[in-house]
Amino acid sequence: VQLQASGGGLVQAGGSLRLSCAVSGNPFSIAAYGWYRQVPGKQRELVAGISSGGDTNYADSVKGRFAISRDNAKTSVYLQMNSLKPEDTAVYYCNVAYGRAWIPLGAWGPGTQVTVSS
Repeated sequence: VQLQASGGGLVQAGGSLRLSCAVSGNPFSIAAYGWYRQVPGKQRELVAGISSGGDTNYADSVKGRFAISRDNAKTSVYLQMNSLKPEDTAVYYCNVAYGRAWIPLGAWGPGTQVTVSS
């Protein structure tokens, strides 16, 4: 599976960004996907996940601000990020996810950098 995240950038606190993840090489519609993020010196963490049926899961730190969605026809996954905070600054990655723990299964792509200025 190939995963290409895009849409990151520099934004002021309170602003919005929409990340996209183009997926290829797997049967897209039957898989679950997650958005993850990582800052230097810390472990990568799950931000949001979406099941094959559209059920969603969010980290407590982003609930009410972020929304994950998927488009099976475009084999893409999206992350709408609103009310961004400086602590959201990280490299964001998408991946195929498995189980209730949203275990990432694929090789990590390069990710997309999100920087939120105060």
